[in-house]
Amino acid sequence: MRFPKEMRILSAFTTEPQISRQERSDGMVFNTGAALLDAIVLAVVSKEPEGTYGYKITQEVRQVIELSESTLYPVLRRLQKDECLEVYDMECAGRNRRYYKVTSQGWAQLRLYESEWRQYSDKITGLFEGRIVFRAGPEEV
Repeated sequence: MRFPKEMRILSAFTTEPQISRQERSDGMVFNTGAALLDAIVLAVVSKEPEGTYGYKITQEVRQVIELSESTLYPVLRRLQKDECLEVYDMECAGRNRRYYKVTSQGWAQLRLYESEWRQYSDKITGLFEGRIVFRAGPEEV
């Protein structure tokens, strides 16, 4: 399904309407808000109990959405500042590699994001599939 470039997108994961950008090579036309990026990164990092490093996170996130490293690292810093991720360095092949690991607060935030995403996704899917029934408001009766 293709959407006009000027289509406005409202999301529970953004703070204001966003105007979609030119369709990307991965076929996605929707903007990704900060909360959705946080949710995706937390989900990726959570798959490694002992933590994982930035480049690997970038590669795994890119399997879901297009993302540059210059976008990822501010997300990682924000999640660290919000105490959702802890950071530690480990030597690998003579170099220090920075690892990120989900904290208990990060796990709680991830569960919230998962719950919110399911509700949001179900509603949008229901709308596209015609399962959403619009009811008349009191002023329309």
